[in-house]
Amino acid sequence: MIGTVDVAAVQRRTLAVVIASQVLGGAGLSAGVAVGALLAREMLGSEAMSGLPAAMFTLGSAGAAFGVGRIAQHSGRRVSLAVGFGAGALGAVGIVVAAALGNVPLLFASLLVYGSGTATNLQARYAGTDLAAPDRRGRAISVSLAATTLGAVAGPNLLTPTGAFAEAIGLPRLAGPFLLAAVAYGAAGLIFFLLLRPDPFLLARDVAARAAAADPEGGAAGSVPGGGATAPRTALYIGAAVMVTAQIVMTGVMTMTPVHMVDLGRGLTAVGVVIGLHVAAMFLPSLVTGPLVDRVGRGPMAVGAVVLLVAAALLAAWAPHDGLGWLTVALILLGLGWNLGLISGTALVVDATSAPERPSVQGAIDVLIALAGAGAGALAGVIMSVFGFDVVGYVGAVIAVLLLPVLAMLRRAGGLGKVAV
Repeated sequence: MIGTVDVAAVQRRTLAVVIASQVLGGAGLSAGVAVGALLAREMLGSEAMSGLPAAMFTLGSAGAAFGVGRIAQHSGRRVSLAVGFGAGALGAVGIVVAAALGNVPLLFASLLVYGSGTATNLQARYAGTDLAAPDRRGRAISVSLAATTLGAVAGPNLLTPTGAFAEAIGLPRLAGPFLLAAVAYGAAGLIFFLLLRPDPFLLARDVAARAAAADPEGGAAGSVPGGGATAPRTALYIGAAVMVTAQIVMTGVMTMTPVHMVDLGRGLTAVGVVIGLHVAAMFLPSLVTGPLVDRVGRGPMAVGAVVLLVAAALLAAWAPHDGLGWLTVALILLGLGWNLGLISGTALVVDATSAPERPSVQGAIDVLIALAGAGAGALAGVIMSVFGFDVVGYVGAVIAVLLLPVLAMLRRAGGLGKVAV
């Protein structure tokens, strides 16, 4: 209890709100990701340009991550997350209009705004950590990511019915998933705005201030929810590097997979199944990987992420063209590697920061993640058009391997093991 507020009860309520909103946010995120490259190729008539949608909405998510972080710093998570999801819904509507009019400039402008939903969907994971005890932060992150699974898996598997609905009302077939995204993002934002009370970050900041006043030397600051840092500052940079690397490899391979599948003669239903399983692997294992990050340690799980990303990228490159089995396995491993990287990296960032500074630092790091993903999406399209899909996989594997010496070099600074409590 802090004053008259039961912090544990607020944390439970916060996680419940995060779960409800992330189910919807996941649907908005994955529906557009699955067909963005196909819509661009259809409107632009160029495979080399098919990576631009991922680049555009990821670039948009970079600006949104910064904005959402700044708003949270001043006004709390409730307002920032509601605004971010609302912007994502507006961008999805713009994409639908652009597809209907065949307006390429409007498409790219709308993709930038649509990226707000992507950024907000990721930023929501921090809301669950604001009031979490230091040794339960991995679990708190896992709740947010696992909740995203339901919507994220449903989104790609609704490609065919949403496409049929779009055609029935006179819109291009590939605009259908973005109609779903508009509704899903809008509802997620509304849930945060109406139900995230009291605001977890504002309460965490108050808890930290009270702990500091009670213990001026800061000895207990790291042991309370919302308290001080529990890991050295170098852990922040390690965590950022892990998340950025995972985003680059995942975005590059995943973005080009639908295009590769269509080139092999596969339909949207097959694309939806493969991407759906990939997205499920990104989020559903969180129920296990989150607790493991707390129990085994941030560093070992980060190394595991690298191993999985390398295996996934190479398997995607080597997958035979006459069947989807190996490609599906590759995309599942790719999602799992990203999951391990995001949870371990996020936990390191939270461990290395104090409550008052967290939103702005988290937002800045998510900007780097988004920019890295934007570059990966654009470059993957060019690489595939010139060299083929297999080279996209090889490049992803090399990038993932480069993280290993960084982890080995920085481990000596400490902060990569179990959280200190």
